[in-house]
Amino acid sequence: MARRKFRIYRGDNEQGQLTDYNVDVQEGMVVLDVIHRIQAEEAEDLAVRWNCKAGKCGSCSMEINGKPKLSCMTRMNEYKEDETITITPLKSFPILKDLVTDVSWNYEQNERIKPVKLAPEAKTDRGYVMYQKDVDRIQEFRKCIECYLCQNVCHIIRDHEKKDTFIGPRFMIRVAGLEMHPLDTEDRLPELKKEFGSGMCNITRCCTDVCPEHINITDNGIIPMKERVVDRFYDPVTIMARKLWGPPKKKLPPIPEELKKG
Repeated sequence: MARRKFRIYRGDNEQGQLTDYNVDVQEGMVVLDVIHRIQAEEAEDLAVRWNCKAGKCGSCSMEINGKPKLSCMTRMNEYKEDETITITPLKSFPILKDLVTDVSWNYEQNERIKPVKLAPEAKTDRGYVMYQKDVDRIQEFRKCIECYLCQNVCHIIRDHEKKDTFIGPRFMIRVAGLEMHPLDTEDRLPELKKEFGSGMCNITRCCTDVCPEHINITDNGIIPMKERVVDRFYDPVTIMARKLWGPPKKKLPPIPEELKKG
């Protein structure tokens, strides 16, 4: 057991300060364990959001020594014994109290996205069937635990405060997962261009770097969506085709006969 130094933000969105704590740390502890010990021994009113303590709920997102992390997955042995560990709430969202931020804006963005709409003609005797490669392509995006670390580190949201015009990387990959669904018939590209702000992302890959689920947000989600927007609205051949024949419709992939039969 070793005595370690911590500085934790205490306060709300209007005023607050970093408060020092000295805590006994045992081998194998994570930062969330330390916060719980501080609650039990020194500051029972310290507010922190958490749930599973297994890196799957995304609740315990915070900034540890300036880096967005899940506190339940950040081991104390990552830091030197004489190092003071500073713990602060997510910077991009309003602070409710101490380490708890108001992330309700993210749920509002989710409600703006059209849900999946499966093509009735794609249904077979076996129900809806897809190639495994199509399943694998969108399955990556479904690993998101909504920790909002990517939203927090996105400089468009964090530094330029463009929350009214950019939905952020988490919801860019949600749109990507729906748009890449082979049986979906909805068209979200107009909203992606006009309302969701896809053109604002300059693909710095900072969102990919902080993702605890190792989702390749930028290369597999955001870039393909930006390319689809460019092809649809800025390619001269596509523009001419739209004028002649109207907006394009999604084409369903052909389903082999052996997959249709039960």
